[in-house]
Amino acid sequence: MSVSVKIPTQLRAATEGEAQADVEGATVGEVLDALYARYGELRSRIAEDGGLRRFVNVYVDGEDIRFLDGLDTQVKDGDEVTILPAVAGG
Repeated sequence: MSVSVKIPTQLRAATEGEAQADVEGATVGEVLDALYARYGELRSRIAEDGGLRRFVNVYVDGEDIRFLDGLDTQVKDGDEVTILPAVAGG
């Protein structure tokens, strides 16, 4: 299944400037693994201890995966996965 992954500005240095990547996968975890295979540097910015870093949010078609099945959340052809690291400021 082809899924579109939206990559925020703060992670684009790890994706050669790409704002979007189309990858294959049946779950969010598989989609992220495919993204890491393409852009290895992303893993250290997104993942930690086999899961997501504490301040990284991932959405499937606007739904936060924390309220679904986490990395096991199913995706279907044409879904949009958005990676959104929290940004602090004040």
